[in-house]
Amino acid sequence: MNKNTSAKPFETLDPQDWEKSRALMHQMVDDAFAYISKVREREIWKDMPPETLDSFTTPVPQKPNDAKAVYEDFVQHVLPYNMGNLHPRFWAWYMGNGTVSGIMGDFWASVMNPNLGGGNHAAHKVEEQVINWMKEIMGFPATASGILVSGGSMANFTGLAIARNAKCGYDIRKEGLRPEDSGKMRAYASSEIHSCNQKALELLGLGSDGLQKIPVHSDYTINLDALVAQIKKDRENGLRPFCIIGTPGTVNTGAIDDLNRLADICDAENLWFHVDGAIGAIAVLSPKVKPKLAGIERANSVALDLHKWLHMPFESGCVLVKNQKAHKDTFSLIPEYLAKNTRGIASGDNWFSEYGLQLSRRFRALKIWMSLKEHGTERFGRMITRNVEQARYLGSLVDSQENLELVAPIGLDIVCFRYNPGGMALETLNAINKEIKLQLEERAIALPGYTTLNKSYCLRVAIANHRSTDEDFEVLVTHVLELGQELQHSY
Repeated sequence: MNKNTSAKPFETLDPQDWEKSRALMHQMVDDAFAYISKVREREIWKDMPPETLDSFTTPVPQKPNDAKAVYEDFVQHVLPYNMGNLHPRFWAWYMGNGTVSGIMGDFWASVMNPNLGGGNHAAHKVEEQVINWMKEIMGFPATASGILVSGGSMANFTGLAIARNAKCGYDIRKEGLRPEDSGKMRAYASSEIHSCNQKALELLGLGSDGLQKIPVHSDYTINLDALVAQIKKDRENGLRPFCIIGTPGTVNTGAIDDLNRLADICDAENLWFHVDGAIGAIAVLSPKVKPKLAGIERANSVALDLHKWLHMPFESGCVLVKNQKAHKDTFSLIPEYLAKNTRGIASGDNWFSEYGLQLSRRFRALKIWMSLKEHGTERFGRMITRNVEQARYLGSLVDSQENLELVAPIGLDIVCFRYNPGGMALETLNAINKEIKLQLEERAIALPGYTTLNKSYCLRVAIANHRSTDEDFEVLVTHVLELGQELQHSY
């Protein structure tokens, strides 16, 4: 057979010039380390200019581009306009700041690029070990199960799905929700519960009415007497209580529910005890905080957000479940193409695809594995303790200023305060504090969050930042006072 000398070379998606690509990758690594090490020197956040916004409206590329040109486009239009959560003065949405070892783990997870299907390969074993470490940290038995998910929302969805299935009393996967249970199953949580729990119950077919929000005390913890009374009332009205959701650190104020008392109520009422621990559960690593979380080890399931106070790069959620059978029964489905073998890559008893909604799953565990191995739980615990102490320090700064006031008790690591010189209507105070928040962002001073408590708009400083120093909070207070004084004459 004659060779066709005009045939095109074999085409792949690999670099055509490996050395050129290697040099570009080395430049990216150097730039990344400079980006992280100099995070304090950069503006915390800035608006995107029109030319950058326009760059995101171009049509899909149809022809190849030089990789270096693509990287230059990233450096110009993407890198300078990050959210800001790496910065020491980011205290807005409750987020961690990442670790270098976590970055390395994410890098190698992309290089290896395994799907977490199957059971006989290293990525599966790493996730197994990470789950076992989480069980050890949370005081769960070795027989418990768990899975890594995208974040707290999916962790809570998973835990509540298991709770529904375990407590409905019939094969809900086969039958679906029976008509006599439609609109009648009830889960209970404080009125401060994170919204993802309501969304989960809606998606599980229980409707928003399926979540009974219980009033809270002045410290924003759940009112246990009101909870017990509501459960009794619902049973008398023919409803079906099945779950209580406890919160060790609410998203608004960091309030910690009495987890032991909630566990007692669940035992007495034969209810599933789920803990939404996205904010504060991992604080069991802090000797100072752990006693306040007593009872979390009694939960039937707990949701964790490791990209918050454990500072793993996104996405790093986790759910732990005491009853492994109930967990597996909720999600396991093995078609022929996923049948297990006794040998080879498809061997192994417990595939993670049987414990969650996703079949295709990223190798999330590697960054957690590497970061825990490098730093150890005691160091993470010290970072958590420092943040809790910094919350008290910020509270003392607020208390020392006549024109500032705390709007809620300091719970865990969240401080809610506002500018209030006195003699102003609530509507005016709210407007001034909203403007203070916006100008702190726009002037790249700091990024606190915000919330409204008892109709009062306030700055919400969620201190889950391993780079923050006491001086950062002093800067925040100084600028809040200055901005407030500037603005109060304009309203």
